[in-house]
Amino acid sequence: MRAGGGCRAPRVTRGVGPGLRGRWHGWGGLLLTALLATQPACAETLSSETVDDLASRVFLWPGETGPGSAALELEQRIVERSDDPALPDRIVTGVSRPYLVVHRPARANGRALLVIPGGAYRRIVLDKEGSALVPVFADALGYTLFVLRYRLPGEGHEGARDVSVADAQRAMRVIRDQADRWGIDPRRIAAMGFSAGGHVAASLAMRHDEVLHPPMDAIDRLDARPQGVLLMYPVIDMGVHAHAVSREHLLGADPSPGAIASYSMQNRVRVGMPPVFLLHAADDASVDLANSLQLYAALREAGVPTEMHLYARGGHGFGVRDIGDSSLSLWPRVADAWLRQLDPEEPDEP
Repeated sequence: MRAGGGCRAPRVTRGVGPGLRGRWHGWGGLLLTALLATQPACAETLSSETVDDLASRVFLWPGETGPGSAALELEQRIVERSDDPALPDRIVTGVSRPYLVVHRPARANGRALLVIPGGAYRRIVLDKEGSALVPVFADALGYTLFVLRYRLPGEGHEGARDVSVADAQRAMRVIRDQADRWGIDPRRIAAMGFSAGGHVAASLAMRHDEVLHPPMDAIDRLDARPQGVLLMYPVIDMGVHAHAVSREHLLGADPSPGAIASYSMQNRVRVGMPPVFLLHAADDASVDLANSLQLYAALREAGVPTEMHLYARGGHGFGVRDIGDSSLSLWPRVADAWLRQLDPEEPDEP
């Protein structure tokens, strides 16, 4: 059963404008009703961005379409997987025009988080590892959240293996370029990645200055280095401990040993990269704990400031919803404390 409770009859809607939904009437509606009666009771349903999300959307690239994606005819599709309106669980595919959805706190602390949700590189989870963070990180802690809708490597883009990290680089630069608009300190922009989004965030930390496409404008010349990266049950290894679905969608069905080594992020650790916060549950049955352990060992060997938190129970994909009142429920506050200690020292008053 999906997050949110029991099953109910499918809901089908189609957009007729930003934030609006239209219904089929007359004979068309009767035909649609008859067709739906034959569908499984837990069928996924078409969805959309919310009105607030649409109002805060920031496209990343000039002309909106990402470099290497102009020749594609992708249709962006958002699907709702939850049967509980109070606990949405949307996913998106078909992104060729990457963008950020901005969540602003009532009382901003001057810090920002680029949030990179997971989805095994075959989809992007919008709520469990995106909008669900708002009550804790924005409303309670004061972070401005920028949730990334990035391109997926298996959908035909040129330079497919690098389009996700190219979007993450560009997102960091766009946030930094517009820091005054959002009331944030450009020195205090960190990245937080979940599962396969953790692989994107780790790639951003290690490859933030790598040139993945010709500069398109002045923004592309800005620094893409995050202040720090928080990797939540991350996909790291593409070898023995790989998450098979993520590897296949990123590298293909039969990647070469060179590709496996190059995209195993423990092999890309380098001196001077941003500090790293790691969090993983030992009973994660999807992404093996060894992913975080291997990365932690490589970070320590390179002298990169690193903090790791391991929990006995939690499984995979818990985000901030499925943490109950155990010690795992403390992780957002621990992450906040870690981020605050990264703050640059202010110069002494003359």
